[in-house]
Amino acid sequence: MREIDELVQVDDPAWPELEEALGGSTVPVRILPADAGDGTRSLLQMQVTARSVLGALALHTGGLLLDDGWVRVFGGGSAAGPGGLPSLAQVNRFPADFDPAWHPGTGLVVGHDVVGGVFALNGGDPAAAGRPGAPGQMTYFAPDTLAWEAMEMGHSGWFFWLLSGQLETFYDGLRWPGWREEAAALSSAEGISVYPFLWSKEAHAGLAATTRRPAPMREIIEATTDFARTMGPADPGFLGDV
Repeated sequence: MREIDELVQVDDPAWPELEEALGGSTVPVRILPADAGDGTRSLLQMQVTARSVLGALALHTGGLLLDDGWVRVFGGGSAAGPGGLPSLAQVNRFPADFDPAWHPGTGLVVGHDVVGGVFALNGGDPAAAGRPGAPGQMTYFAPDTLAWEAMEMGHSGWFFWLLSGQLETFYDGLRWPGWREEAAALSSAEGISVYPFLWSKEAHAGLAATTRRPAPMREIIEATTDFARTMGPADPGFLGDV
């Protein structure tokens, strides 16, 4: 086990590079202020240093809102204030006090999107958890297929991919005319409930004909989990606590 000072006080911390990338991105991004207590708690439980992208986001941000809030990236948490996000510790139900024996069994949830998609970092045995891809790779739970998809990149690569402008292609078929305005109008505790559901034949035929309403993100994640268990190919496992 490494103490918190060993994790924070490092040569070549990642944050300056991340800050530069965030400032230079063409993707709209809002950096939320960090909760120092939850940030260091997250760092300690994950046992990652501030050299890593994951550690830098936990230590220096309360999370990120990308593409006018369509994608939420979890960091150190800023839920205490209006418009804040829960921390990595809260989303992944870290123990209240550091426990060297605890680890996220199915993988670490690191981001959500407003329609119930989930970004997660694979743990040590993805196959046993029903996840595709290799250990330490990113996966995406797609609300239109109710299945996990391998992203074939690590967390650091995923972070820079988010800022690269490729989200438009990635979300082709999951966005509709006016999606940006609808996402921007949400609080960070809300998502967009779509009906007919994204996995339905009707939605696959054309999202412009769907009806949508703001809904608590917790409600959307719970509904997505239930749909996957009953209509999808397999139980998706833990999708994060928001």
